[in-house]
Amino acid sequence: MKTHKGTAKRVHLTGTGKVMIRNVNPKRAKRSRTKMTGLGRNVEATGGQAAMIKANLPTG
Repeated sequence: MKTHKGTAKRVHLTGTGKVMIRNVNPKRAKRSRTKMTGLGRNVEATGGQAAMIKANLPTG
C-alpha cells in the first residue's frame, strides 16, 4: 500500500507513536491576538483521527 502524500505532508509521528497534526493557521483564525499565540503548535490527534491517519501512513 502506498503512503498518502497529502497526509504525510501535514502529519508527523513521534518516537512513541503519537500522531501530531498541525493546528490551524493563526493568521486565518478569527480570534483575538492573545488566543492566537498557541495556535502555531502541533497538537496530538484524537483516537478516531489517529486511526484514520495511521491507515494512510502504512510505513509510519
